[in-house]
Amino acid sequence: MGYRTFFGFEREPFSPEIPIEDLYPLPGMQAASERFHFALKLGAVCLVTGDVGSGKSTALRFAASRLHPSQYRVVSVVATTGSMTDILRQLCSGFDVEANSSSLAKLTRTFRAAILEVSLRKQTPVLIIDEASLMRLEIFAQLHTLSQFDLDSQPRMPLVLAGQNNLVDKLMFHASRPLASRIIGRSHLEGLKLKDMNAYLNHHLQIAGVKKRLFTDEATLAIHQGSGGLLRRANLLAKGALTAAAHEKCQSVSAEHVRIAATEIM
Repeated sequence: MGYRTFFGFEREPFSPEIPIEDLYPLPGMQAASERFHFALKLGAVCLVTGDVGSGKSTALRFAASRLHPSQYRVVSVVATTGSMTDILRQLCSGFDVEANSSSLAKLTRTFRAAILEVSLRKQTPVLIIDEASLMRLEIFAQLHTLSQFDLDSQPRMPLVLAGQNNLVDKLMFHASRPLASRIIGRSHLEGLKLKDMNAYLNHHLQIAGVKKRLFTDEATLAIHQGSGGLLRRANLLAKGALTAAAHEKCQSVSAEHVRIAATEIM
C-alpha cells in the first residue's frame, strides 16, 4: 500500500507543483518579492541568491504571480555554461521569436526587436534567469547591453538573476561591473530554522488533505538536520520517511523512518 492511500492524502504531498495560493510563507520570500517589484518599477536588476533547494525558484514564482499578463511579458530561462549565442537563442525562444542564426550580431538585433515589439504593445518585458551562477563571465559583461536603448537612457527590460552564492562573486569582476551597477535589490534565502521546518511540514500535510500531525518531534529534527533546512532535500526526506512509515504500517513518522529515507537519496 502506498503512503498516499495509507495516510489518506487527497493529493501528492511535498510536490514542487504546489499552487501559488498554497505556498508556505517562507522567511525572506516576501522581502524578495518586494525587491523584485521595485526592480521592475525602475527597469533595473534584482538579485536572488541561496543554496540549492533554498527556495529561490519558489520565491520567484510567487513574485511573478503578482504580475498581470496584460501589463507584463515574463520570460524565464534556465542558464547554462554555454556561449552568449546560446543564451540569446534561449531568450529569443522565450519571446516566441525564431532565432536560427549563429551570428551574435543578428541574434542581438532579433532579441532587441522582440523587446521593442513587446514595449509597443504597452507591456513590460521581464527576464528571469535562473541558475545564473552557471553563466560564463563574458555573459555578464554583455547582458546589460541587451535591454538598453537610446544611449542607455531607456532601460526597457527589468532583469532578475537567481543563483547560488558564487553569483555574487562573478558580479564582482571588473567585466561584470556595468551589469552589477544596475542591481538595486538583493535577496539571500537561507535554510529554514527548526521551528519553521515544523510549520513547513505540517502546512504541506494539511494542504494535501491530512489534518493530523504525522511527524514526531524527533522526525522533524532529523529532517531539519538531514536537510540543513533546505526545502528540496527536506521534501525528499519527508516523502521517503512517509513511504517507510507506510511500509511498516506506522501511523506516525519516526526519526528511524527519516534515517531509512536518507539512505535512498544523495
